[in-house]
Amino acid sequence: MVINWYGEACFKIQSGEFVLMTDPFESSTGLTPPRFKASLTLRTRIEKPLPYRHEDTPTIEGPGEYEVAGNQVTGVHLPASPKEILTAYTVFLEDMKIGLLGHATEMPAPDALELLAGSDILIVPAGGTPFLAVEGVAKIVKQVNPKIVIPSLFKISGLTRKAGDIKAFLDELGQKPDAEEKFVTKKKDLPTGMQVKVLRI
Repeated sequence: MVINWYGEACFKIQSGEFVLMTDPFESSTGLTPPRFKASLTLRTRIEKPLPYRHEDTPTIEGPGEYEVAGNQVTGVHLPASPKEILTAYTVFLEDMKIGLLGHATEMPAPDALELLAGSDILIVPAGGTPFLAVEGVAKIVKQVNPKIVIPSLFKISGLTRKAGDIKAFLDELGQKPDAEEKFVTKKKDLPTGMQVKVLRI
């Protein structure tokens, strides 16, 4: 499995020929939108009323249980404003459970924490406001106890919105990893203790 980050909450997660894209964004973010071809797109945040989009690939935009190309995807609601739908997901690829906390703005309900529990890889927002404070995210990480934590939605060069620096999140978890271009792993190569992998675009 190979994981690349494109900024914000957008990741490319590739397992063989299957390519998962999470939360594609527009150029209004100040970043270069992703252009790769995906087998499946997951959106953890959508606005109401639901926008019309012509999707070139199968797209999942909310809670439910799904199977795409033999891969199991489950989504549950996260607390959200009346103007949006926020979803946490788990995806099973190569016998690994990947959890996505997405654009969480509040502490998740017990059903979401139960869904994420036991994730091998957990992707979390790590830039604070307008999303969940890093202290809350760190608390969730400790509850879920993943092998790998991958932060998203933190401040990077070019991003037009305000976002917090990654350092505050890393300090909460007591980690100081170097940024990497991509994360490559197999089930047998996962660490026994938790590690944070910071990716760069």
